Amino acid sequence: MIIPRYLKGITVDGFTTALLVALAMGFLNSFVKPILKIISFPITFMTLGLFSLVITVGMVYLVELYIPGFKVSGFIAPLIFSFVIGITNSFVGMFTK
Repeated sequence: MIIPRYLKGITVDGFTTALLVALAMGFLNSFVKPILKIISFPITFMTLGLFSLVITVGMVYLVELYIPGFKVSGFIAPLIFSFVIGITNSFVGMFTK
């Protein structure tokens, strides 16, 4: 709910939608993203890791397809969105270990 308020290009209709987006992003980051990283390792290696950013943005667009009320436009907005989510996950992970 906080990120779309300050980031143009991403809109969330309400709290329920934000909760569904968080659950979907958590699921995709836990199960689908590792598989995609293994499959795309040669491309990621050749681009010195920059292709992983494309995978992350693709995850945000994939969530947009399945969650009504969550809209994403452009490339920079979902990229910043994923960076903020990644930083938040790292911060929370420091306290849960």
